[in-house]
Amino acid sequence: MRMTTELNRPAANEPMTPEMRLSLMIERHRAIDRELIDLQAHPWGDRLLIQRMKKEKLRLRDGIERLKDELIPDLDA
Repeated sequence: MRMTTELNRPAANEPMTPEMRLSLMIERHRAIDRELIDLQAHPWGDRLLIQRMKKEKLRLRDGIERLKDELIPDLDA
C-alpha cells in the first residue's frame, strides 16, 4: 500500500482498513484531549468551542468502541 509522507496515512484514493480508521480515530481523540486541556486551563476560554470539542471527543470514543468490537470478536459467542 502506498502511503503519503504525512503521518503514514494512506493516499486519498486508497481505501482505509478498519485498523487504519481505528488508529486515526484514537490519534484524533488524543489530540482533542490535549487541546481541551489547554483551552480549559484558561478561564477566558471559548466555552462553546470547548463544548463542541467535548461532543466530538465523545463521538470519537463511541466510534472507537464500535470499531474495537468489530475487530475483536466476542469470545462468548
